[in-house]
This record gives sequence, structure tokens and C-alpha cells, in this order.
Amino acid sequence: MQILEMPSFTIKEGISEKDFLLAHEKFNKEFMKKQPGYVSHKLIRNGDSWFDIAVWASEELKNKAFKDIYKSKAALEYIKLINDTADDDIPLFTVVKDYEI
Repeated sequence: MQILEMPSFTIKEGISEKDFLLAHEKFNKEFMKKQPGYVSHKLIRNGDSWFDIAVWASEELKNKAFKDIYKSKAALEYIKLINDTADDDIPLFTVVKDYEI
């Protein structure tokens, strides 16, 4: 069963939205898309609050992917731009039904 991961965060003061979005794109391309079990990724926001929603094939594959996240240059560049949530505080949800257009 698929898992949806939804960390919330704000961008650090002094970081432009353009620079943040470029770093996010690089993170998605160079780290996320290369992980077994990666399904999709959406970046959303509400005012200053951002949500980085990732869907994984399983919690096991999500956990395996993130064991090496701090070895990824693209991931580190992205992480340093945000006031992030502690890994233990990131909510995981089970995808019960997925409706596509």
C-alpha cells in the first residue's frame, strides 16, 4: 500500500523563492526520482507554510531511501534552505484511494 509523506516547513529568511524552487527541482531530479519506490512528488504552500508531499510505494522503501539522504549533495543543498521538521515529526499517511484525471 502506498504511503504519503508530508513534511511542513518554512523557507529560511533571506532565501528567494526562485532559489528555493531551483534547489527543490534539483533535489527531486537528482535524489527523489532515483529512489526505488518513489511514486510522485508535489510541492505546495499556504502563505509562508510549505508542504513537500511525496508518495512512496511502501513505508519500507521510503525509509530505505532516506537512510542515505544526507549523502546527496542535491538533498543537502535543498535542506539548508528550509527550517525543516525533525524526521520523527513527519506525518505518514496510507493512500486508501487515488483518483486520477
